[in-house]
Amino acid sequence: MRAIYLDCFAGISGNMFLGALLQAGVPVAVLEKELAKLPLQDEFHLEISTVVKNGIHAEYVEVKLTRAQPEKHEHHHGHHHEQHHAHRTMRDIRAMLEQSALTMPVKQQALAIFTEIAKAEGKVHGKPADDVAFHEVGAVDSIVDIVGAAICLDYLGVERIFASKLTLGSGFVACAHGLMPIPAPAVAELLLGWPAEPGTEKKELVTPTGAGIVKTLGVYSEGIPQGFTAECIGYGAGSHELEIPNVLRVYLGEYQGTTSGSLEILEANIDDMNPQIYGYLFDRLLAAGALDVWTTPIFMKKNRPAQKLSVLVNEAVKRECANLIFKETSSIGLRIMPVARRLEASRHIAKVETKYGVVDCKVSAWNGKLCSLSPEYEDCRRLAEEKSVPLKVVQQEAVAVLKERLGE
Repeated sequence: MRAIYLDCFAGISGNMFLGALLQAGVPVAVLEKELAKLPLQDEFHLEISTVVKNGIHAEYVEVKLTRAQPEKHEHHHGHHHEQHHAHRTMRDIRAMLEQSALTMPVKQQALAIFTEIAKAEGKVHGKPADDVAFHEVGAVDSIVDIVGAAICLDYLGVERIFASKLTLGSGFVACAHGLMPIPAPAVAELLLGWPAEPGTEKKELVTPTGAGIVKTLGVYSEGIPQGFTAECIGYGAGSHELEIPNVLRVYLGEYQGTTSGSLEILEANIDDMNPQIYGYLFDRLLAAGALDVWTTPIFMKKNRPAQKLSVLVNEAVKRECANLIFKETSSIGLRIMPVARRLEASRHIAKVETKYGVVDCKVSAWNGKLCSLSPEYEDCRRLAEEKSVPLKVVQQEAVAVLKERLGE
């Protein structure tokens, strides 16, 4: 499967992430074309330049606002400009994404990042996440950074993101609410449980947007993970001038999916819960980062029919998934069993143009040989409804077109 490894020795921000992915192969024209699908076209334009940070050539992305916003605020997170920013709430952003013409995977990934940041900001400010008018996510440049990140990941077909320990910086930073310690409160909340260190720089090196990307999409890896083969490296520049190169290094390549010693199964027997809850629970667990979720019909004492809930997790998401199980189910206990090893076929997403529309198909290979072709169910269902044709016909058409392309 396509994967990236984030080497965050100088921290991470939204524009550093964008710059690194652009240097790794995303055409600027593609990014700009997709961003134009947001209802913000008259509010910003991108300025992209190649800069040198301590001898390293990196891409620097800056979002320039093109018209005045309701309130003035110097945005310190990664972009240093003094234009006016609109303080949009999470509710505003969700509506904006839902109404846009962006693809569903881009919408879903961007919304997931926004949601994590909103939860952290809401907790810090003591308000419901949907109601917090927080500058860092409501500002145009943060919206562009997050949606742009999802666009670039979708273009590159990235399915797995690994990230290193984060260097946070130290000191204080000026926010809309006054001076705040580094890491800023929302960043500290987002990175609970993630390995981090202050480093030697008296600057803010991890922004809320950068922390949101790592928390939502990333899996911790001390170094380049076993089974990962890098094909190219991209560098994204930050705005500060530091003693160290102020860049995010991103390795792009193929992950063969060999995992050992890092996975566990959370398991619970449940015989007294409304079965309607399971579908909702599955969605919550998968959104929290569970690698797989399933149930097995069993019989418990006194021959009561029940379900054995099993959740495959890695260390980074184990606690959150366990919390969800206790919160959402009637279980009062969990078994935790280590998984010695898991093998995964390499995979990537191929966009297939059928006579009904575009369908994402998952292409999997093992030992260099094709082993599975699977059209995305939601794409096929949407096209079947739009074109009033049977779902299986759309699925069969997508597979046939893909096989023809692959010479099968």
